[in-house]
Amino acid sequence: MLSKFEQVKQQWGGTSDVIDHWLMSRQQLLIDYCKLAGLPPFDNSKNQLPEASQLQLFSQQLVDYISAGHFKIYDMVMARWNDTGYSPTEDISLLYAKITQTTDPLLNFADRYCDADEASTMDDFDLHLSAVGELVEQRFALEDQLIELISESLACPPGA
Repeated sequence: MLSKFEQVKQQWGGTSDVIDHWLMSRQQLLIDYCKLAGLPPFDNSKNQLPEASQLQLFSQQLVDYISAGHFKIYDMVMARWNDTGYSPTEDISLLYAKITQTTDPLLNFADRYCDADEASTMDDFDLHLSAVGELVEQRFALEDQLIELISESLACPPGA
């Protein structure tokens, strides 16, 4: 996920303040996920479950990322489009719908582990964390496609 993120950042970073903000939010979420999962460069060679504070931080970052996407970034894009007379295409609308399908499962994870403490049951934590990783990766892939379409629309508004 980190290497793919770097490719996206190199390709689309700097094209728009909206996209840059989106990518910065994504980078923080990726870092927190890798720390939680013990993925390189964050080693968890002891194979220990994360501390409650780590779970709470990641859960909050996940909620913040999703919220920023739905209530800030998409609104920023729509405002920019309204200023230029652009409207979303069918492809953009379909991608957005696919992205929203990942929202509830990700929020369910955050709800489950946000208030976790040392006494909480962690029986299926690895399974849940793996599923979140797959959903986040799927969401990022869809967002990458959306970023490409948005970037093109912001770079060349109608009538330009």
